[in-house]
Amino acid sequence: MKKSAYSKEKVKVEKLHKLNTTGLSRTGIKKQYLKSNSMCKVTFKLPKEAAPDSRFVSIVGDFNNWNASKMRMKRLKNGDYWLSLNLPCNREYRFKYLINGDRWENDWCADKYAPNPYGSDASVVVI
Repeated sequence: MKKSAYSKEKVKVEKLHKLNTTGLSRTGIKKQYLKSNSMCKVTFKLPKEAAPDSRFVSIVGDFNNWNASKMRMKRLKNGDYWLSLNLPCNREYRFKYLINGDRWENDWCADKYAPNPYGSDASVVVI
């Protein structure tokens, strides 16, 4: 039986997430809770392996009303992408990375994944 694109993507994400938890990948979500206790500085990092031939990457999610043109990530010299956001605490935010404006990628180190209306999963960060 042939695997669907959805199940192939899920297996890929699970393998890469396992890779990351062993410390072999440079991806990750870093959370820094601010003194105000109501905000958290969240740094998102997408490794170059996830977008090797990319020209640009945007982060799209609940925090920007899924607007693909609002938040372009900065490309580092090593080819990774990153962006930091201050987000209100006590919430969950669904998001995905949009590579070159036409390819979606989940975060391999998301706190969890949640189904979306398009038949795949979205990454979720819990703050």
